[in-house]
Amino acid sequence: MTKSLQVAVLMGGTSMEREISLQTGSVVAQALRDAGLGVSEVDVCGADFTLPPGTDVAYLALHGTFGEDGAIQRLLEQRGVPYTGSGPEASALAFDKVAAKKAFHDAGLQTAQHAVLERGGRDGVALEQLGFPVIVKPSRQGSSVGISVAKNADELERACRKAWEFDDQLLVEQFVRGREFTISVLGKQALPVVEIRTRRGFFDVKAKYTPGEAEEIVPAEIDTATTARIQGVGRRAHACLGCRDLSRTDVILNDEGGVVVLEVNTLPGITTNSLFPKAARAAGLNLPEVCARLVEMAWARRAERKE
Repeated sequence: MTKSLQVAVLMGGTSMEREISLQTGSVVAQALRDAGLGVSEVDVCGADFTLPPGTDVAYLALHGTFGEDGAIQRLLEQRGVPYTGSGPEASALAFDKVAAKKAFHDAGLQTAQHAVLERGGRDGVALEQLGFPVIVKPSRQGSSVGISVAKNADELERACRKAWEFDDQLLVEQFVRGREFTISVLGKQALPVVEIRTRRGFFDVKAKYTPGEAEEIVPAEIDTATTARIQGVGRRAHACLGCRDLSRTDVILNDEGGVVVLEVNTLPGITTNSLFPKAARAAGLNLPEVCARLVEMAWARRAERKE
């Protein structure tokens, strides 16, 4: 790095995931200090946030709406401030589960059969073709917010009512049985695959952020060929959405051996219980190294724009 950069860690935000973002931001800020960078912490409470004078790079430690949906990325672009993570278009695409699913399909990636529900409408034929169980997701939310599994028509109705609280569009997917894995990408490198095991039926908010609610095996106990195949799917999902710097792709290895893409998270959590730093550690990278590398990527884009 050509100079000692001043980094503003943007955290908090206005989404349902504010508390998790504050945890991520605190961990990231300390990691960057340990890496020898100048760090300020900025609690983002809306679009009128102020960056400290002399800020070189904004490190995005935000989750959910106005964090991962492209909005804050667009604002930073307008201000001419380099920032970590994907750009506005890729962020918005990954955050919209319906649009992302189309991108996965167009890229030849395997996804679960699904139906899209708009508020006030119900495509009974499409839902009937899915059968039960299904998983109901608000299209534009992160971190499993508003997601439920429905095993019958009554549970489906309740799941839809819950998801409508968060979005006007829902994605209803056939529940895929199999082993769940996640693949983190750092730069152009796919990190070691992590297997997620939980007794909660699926990897929901409580399983993600409550110690002891899920078992995470890293590196995953799978053979070399399967590891390479799953990592390849993670890289392809990252690329087909136009992501950069980092991402985390969740997949299911189904009972037939297919790798089914669930979703891509463009700003994965970096809390003490998060999957991205666990994968990095398995690759021999400590958190200060990872966070400093992300800052370097953002700073390099600034230099490229000036050439």
